[in-house]
Amino acid sequence: MPRLSEVTSALATLWPASLAEGWDAVGTVAGDPDAEVRRVLFAVDPVQEIADEAVKLGADLLITHHPLYLRGTTTVAADTFKGRVVHTLIKHDVALHVAHTNADKADPGVSDALAGALGVRVVRPLVPDPTDPTGRRGLGRVCELDAPLTLRELAGRAADRLPATAQGIRVAGDLDATIRTIAVSGGSGDSLFDDVRASGVDAFLTADLRHHPVSEARENLSAGPLALLDAAHWATEWPWCELAASQLEAVSDREGWDLRVHVSRTVTDPWTAHAASAHPSPTTALAASATRTPS
Repeated sequence: MPRLSEVTSALATLWPASLAEGWDAVGTVAGDPDAEVRRVLFAVDPVQEIADEAVKLGADLLITHHPLYLRGTTTVAADTFKGRVVHTLIKHDVALHVAHTNADKADPGVSDALAGALGVRVVRPLVPDPTDPTGRRGLGRVCELDAPLTLRELAGRAADRLPATAQGIRVAGDLDATIRTIAVSGGSGDSLFDDVRASGVDAFLTADLRHHPVSEARENLSAGPLALLDAAHWATEWPWCELAASQLEAVSDREGWDLRVHVSRTVTDPWTAHAASAHPSPTTALAASATRTPS
């Protein structure tokens, strides 16, 4: 069995820490470098429910996309909710490793997994990494559809293929508009509107879209129409867990490690219910959404 230090060295080749944003907190959070690793669990959020799942599974290593501590802290006391996660993991010899914005920018990365879930073909990064001579790394992806869809059909595909959440898929735009190209970005993406506009795509799917950026994008008629699809943050990033698990399994096979790699299907999106408006407009009422585990 490999030691934790050997596994994290392999993870560093998949998602180099140098790719992470300066404000980010990636890498190993807890764990003994000399401890053996037999079983690994991937998840989006390092919350208590996931820590408990890792313990129940008998995992030696938990790999999450979101950091446990993104900002500085002065305590890991178990009477704080994050401290309790730390205590649970250490008490049961479960290491924690984070791949966040370094996994966003990697090739393949979070947005490649999102594009794969949607069944669209990646053409190039939305925001290329200037340090990448191949031009394949960066934030977001510009994609093409194999065949044109209406915005209504594309929204239905997203709702069907992404893990279901209470939010479902919010849409801004003409539902009968034809979509041939789309930009995707896992996680919060409304800071990328200028790049999306510059890419010339017909639609943009991301998460956490706010009122004012969306309103400005809709009202900027001189830039041409841009359809927007807003999914739950967790739902846009969960497909990466499956991609990352397959990458680690390939490393394990190559190195002869025989790791047991698992993906959590626990829904950790913080929103738990959705109440539709009593009389939705027929142009905006697409479909009801119910929370379920990823299929």
